[in-house]
Amino acid sequence: MSPSETATIVAKSFFSKDKSALKKHTTSEGYASFIALLDMIPDSKKEIEVEILDEAVDGKATWVKYSTSYDGKPGIFKLVQEDGQWKVTHNGPSDKGPFS
Repeated sequence: MSPSETATIVAKSFFSKDKSALKKHTTSEGYASFIALLDMIPDSKKEIEVEILDEAVDGKATWVKYSTSYDGKPGIFKLVQEDGQWKVTHNGPSDKGPFS
């Protein structure tokens, strides 16, 4: 899967609270940060639409900027290769990426 396809799955699974899909498509650090935030978002029964706004490669990482129908506010995922698959990882405060 491409970084954009992975980012779409992660965004949809986060807002629909699908922990098994989240775990499959994130690094252990990424999964831990998502789980910490999961209880803060309200449940949603509506279908989550994801729009990929931009994608950029920066060294070994790929950054994907997206927006969702859940909140409409653009977000940014940092993806790295792990076991031959693109996975969303934790981006810390110093990880600004190419879209800053």
